[in-house]
Amino acid sequence: MLFKSTLAAAAALALTACASHMGSSAMMYSQASLPDTVKVPAGNKVALETVGVGQITYECKAKANMAGQFEWVFGGPDAKLLDRSGKQVGKYYGPPATWEAMDGSKFTATQVAVAPAGDGNIPLQLVKANPAMGMGAMSGVTYTQRVATKGGVAPASACGAANVGARQVVQYQADYIFYKAS
Repeated sequence: MLFKSTLAAAAALALTACASHMGSSAMMYSQASLPDTVKVPAGNKVALETVGVGQITYECKAKANMAGQFEWVFGGPDAKLLDRSGKQVGKYYGPPATWEAMDGSKFTATQVAVAPAGDGNIPLQLVKANPAMGMGAMSGVTYTQRVATKGGVAPASACGAANVGARQVVQYQADYIFYKAS
């Protein structure tokens, strides 16, 4: 009996050590593989990593200054922001594009750059945050990157005079990495 309890204690200790080691060696987000155009400038550090899961609405509109031509135009996102464990920590919606934490703090931003993300995926994006409204998780955010995009491109269906004003919703997913000054 003593042997079994000693063995059980040793196994529990080994599992605890393993779990704590895994936690301390968790990978930190790295932007090393991203195109330079969407990298966050030096002097900023990752404050929050989220996965945005939701939809983008597009609307069929006439092209500006191009009589008789039409296109699907980005109407806005509607997504849940989830932490890496899948718990909702905020939302992303617009227009204007707004990132909001569950605590009510939120900000809008100005696009700095985009880079291709492969066929069928909305581009990678870097935005510079405007000052946050409210105190909380979004206070002090300086930049946000949209990376690891899946889907979200404009519909492949026809957009023309017959369906101007039509709206189509497409599914998408993307990682949103929030930075604050270091």
